Amino acid sequence: MKELSLHILDIAQNSVKANASLIQISIEEDTAADTLRITVADNGCGMDKELLQRVRDPFTTTRTTRKVGMGIPLMEMAAVGCDGSLDIQSQVGVGTTLCAVFGLSHIDRAPVGDMPGTMSVLVSGSPQIDFVYTHTVDDMSFTFDTREIRTILEGIPLDTPEVANWIQAYVQEGLDSLQTT
Repeated sequence: MKELSLHILDIAQNSVKANASLIQISIEEDTAADTLRITVADNGCGMDKELLQRVRDPFTTTRTTRKVGMGIPLMEMAAVGCDGSLDIQSQVGVGTTLCAVFGLSHIDRAPVGDMPGTMSVLVSGSPQIDFVYTHTVDDMSFTFDTREIRTILEGIPLDTPEVANWIQAYVQEGLDSLQTT
């Protein structure tokens, strides 16, 4: 995938399919440690130990439409190829946490990509789920939380086109505030 945001979208869709009610996405850029850490955590159904051991195999999938699941193996390949790693923790009935670490300045690391669009698509596609997206660059941080947005919108559905456009603009503005001059 050309952007890490597409990996995040794919992993978050796994969380949606796992019946999560809360999906937390975190991106941490640490220039001193030269690391980019992406974490996707959910409170979905979780995986048993057997599935957790096989989930990195592209021929392991819970889909019934096809017998190949490339999301996790591709994300792991991207992370390892940039002097990083991928770790998955899961417990049945509790949820799953995936953490990928990349070399921040590694020449082969894909750009983070379109996180405003990714968050807009996730929220409008699954408006019943709460999403928390936190992006940290060194000591600066931005957080988008649908629980707060629901309170502000007072009953306006999160899957309306106007709200989706607003989410995209709001997240972009938040990310822009993290850029150093």
